[in-house]
Amino acid sequence: MRLLAALAEAGSISAASRRLGVSQQAASMRMRQLEKRLGIPLLHRTARGATLTGEGAVAAEWAADVVHAADRFEAGVAALREQRAPVAVAASLTVAEYLLPRWLIAARAAAQTRPVSVTATNSTRVIELVADGPHGLGFIESPQSVGALRSEVVARDELVTVVPPGHEWARRGTISPSVLARTPLITRERGSGTRLNAEQIMADAGHPPVPPLVELPTTAAIRTAVHAGAGVAILSILAVRDDIAAGRLVRVRVRGLRFVRELRAVYARADELAPELRTLLAVATRGA
Repeated sequence: MRLLAALAEAGSISAASRRLGVSQQAASMRMRQLEKRLGIPLLHRTARGATLTGEGAVAAEWAADVVHAADRFEAGVAALREQRAPVAVAASLTVAEYLLPRWLIAARAAAQTRPVSVTATNSTRVIELVADGPHGLGFIESPQSVGALRSEVVARDELVTVVPPGHEWARRGTISPSVLARTPLITRERGSGTRLNAEQIMADAGHPPVPPLVELPTTAAIRTAVHAGAGVAILSILAVRDDIAAGRLVRVRVRGLRFVRELRAVYARADELAPELRTLLAVATRGA
């Protein structure tokens, strides 16, 4: 039917076949098959080419109606499918673990319709995912440039130095920045917002840190390693608040130095965000 409608518009089998991207031989064979199925002649075939019969012209008009209706049906179903498809968000691990779940619940309560798919990774990768397009919105915890993306502060967070209860710093309670800088830390991988923030704050204060003792892929792994006595770490207060309250970890203050950072949302353009992501962004920025 699509070929028949195209033939009526284009005027010949060769032109219709080019329009639909098939060979003229295949188009001729399909028209013969259609004539056989319908039981009526659709084409006058001569040495100079083929033209529609009277019945063929009427059938072509009906075929065009069916083709247009099918196209509208497919477009409508695609739109419905798009409405149900999840929208993608990328978030740094601290945000994904300790802030984003609460924001998602609040956004859902505000009449959100589509589900949200979350990718938890480091801040550098979040920026890449949003810049490359598969994720419309991202949340990062690092101070690095976001390139052509737009960013806005959605929250503030404090990083704290933690040790196991038996560590000598636990008895002191306070250390100098120089002592901290000389101590190899347990950190996340390069690209982690927590690591980037801590290293930049220390460097800006004139105390660049020595290389880390070990790099671990998650905050939970770092907390476990510190609790086991493996060393010292700088982590978000959001991640260690319960451990400090329970005595599993001890916070050590650094004289004259505070590790405060901004958590930011990143996106290409606000007016291009899906409605669900605009709602999520609005919920996140309320506490900024």
